[in-house]
Amino acid sequence: MFPTVSGLALTLWLGTTVALADWRDDLPGARSVGTGQFKWFGIAVYEARLWSRDSSPTLDQPFALELTYRREIKRDALVETSLDEIRRLGGESLDQKRLSHWAYEMREAFVDVAPGQSITGLYLPGRGCRFYVDGQLSREVEDPDFARAFFAIWLDPRTRNPELRRRLLGLEVAAE
Repeated sequence: MFPTVSGLALTLWLGTTVALADWRDDLPGARSVGTGQFKWFGIAVYEARLWSRDSSPTLDQPFALELTYRREIKRDALVETSLDEIRRLGGESLDQKRLSHWAYEMREAFVDVAPGQSITGLYLPGRGCRFYVDGQLSREVEDPDFARAFFAIWLDPRTRNPELRRRLLGLEVAAE
């Protein structure tokens, strides 16, 4: 049996709608709160931008953190660096089984990045988070503890880069 023209049109429309959907659809009204660059020994690694409906976002409300990479970085390096920071901030309260599961989730969500590529994390308090690679949904993680621990890497007051945190939260503007 051959599909009808209207059936084919509906299929194409649904496929296009899914392809065009990105994190903005899940956080309507979001606007850029702040932006900053992460550098490692003076080398630009990524540009970070925090999006929220609120001008002073916290871990109690949804937001998106967009990282646009300036260098090639392997997925495993992204995962290991994230785990190191989660361990540092979480201390002794994190067991190895939980960390192994979180590593698995990040490996499924992330990709080897190239310059110009972005990964955006959408924080959904009490539910978890979603990761988008170049605007396309890559992975949903339904674990509020993971989501809080992951985004704390940038937003916790104990972050390794307090200047970037201040810029993301709109508390400090980058010098031109």
